[in-house]
Amino acid sequence: MVEAAAVVAYVLLGALAVFQIALAAGAPLGHLAWGGKYRVLPRGLRIASAVSVLVYALFAWIISGAVSSLDRFGDYIPDKPPGIWVLTAYFGLGVVVNLVSRSRPERLVMTPVAAVLCACCLIIALA
Repeated sequence: MVEAAAVVAYVLLGALAVFQIALAAGAPLGHLAWGGKYRVLPRGLRIASAVSVLVYALFAWIISGAVSSLDRFGDYIPDKPPGIWVLTAYFGLGVVVNLVSRSRPERLVMTPVAAVLCACCLIIALA
C-alpha cells in the first residue's frame, strides 16, 4: 500500500512539474493555476512556475526518504523523517486553498490533485 501511494504521488508530482513547465513556457493554462486570474501567466508567475518544478523534485525526494526509511520487517523506527508530515499538512492546506480559488477550473482540477497527494503522504506517514 505504501509503495502504491508513493507511485501515485510521484506520478502526480511529475504531471504537476510538466504542467508548471508548460505554464513557465507561456502555455495558455493559467486559468488552472495561481488563482486562475491570467490565461497566460505574467513574467513573475512564470518564474514561480519554473521554481515550483524544483519544489516538486524536493517533495519527491522527501517522499522517497520516508518510504525508504520504513522497516520491512515490522520493527518500529523511532526516527521516521518528519518531512512526510510536513508534506501531508502542506497538501492538506492545498486542498483548502484550491477549494476557495476564484477560478472554477482550478477548484475542479487542483483540489482533487491536492487531496490525493495529501492522502498519499498520509498513508506513507502512518506506515
